[in-house]
Amino acid sequence: MGTIKLKNIRTYSYHGCLIEEGKIGSDYKVDLEVKTNLKPSAETDDLHDTVDYVLLNKIVVTEMAVRSHLLEHVAKRIIDRVLKESKTVTKVKVAVSKINPPIGGDVEMVTIEMKESR
Repeated sequence: MGTIKLKNIRTYSYHGCLIEEGKIGSDYKVDLEVKTNLKPSAETDDLHDTVDYVLLNKIVVTEMAVRSHLLEHVAKRIIDRVLKESKTVTKVKVAVSKINPPIGGDVEMVTIEMKESR
């Protein structure tokens, strides 16, 4: 078993419950971690024997571009697509952070984290 991590994927997206958030948008960061068997690719040196992190990044960027009211909803869509499109992944953990959230205080970011296993 092994782990592939994509850290600090940055997007500009339009998530949130406020109408203004859908119009103005905000900066986000996403951390993605997947568990998979890395032994085959370590032996063969072949991309087909591992989880392509280019695909993982594409999934995150694509799902972050779809407006949602809640970060939990975005995270769930990312998890579902990773499990659907990468059959060898056994566990997915994703953290979605909204940077400088409009919550009436001096808060650097708010983060939700979700994980799911097969």
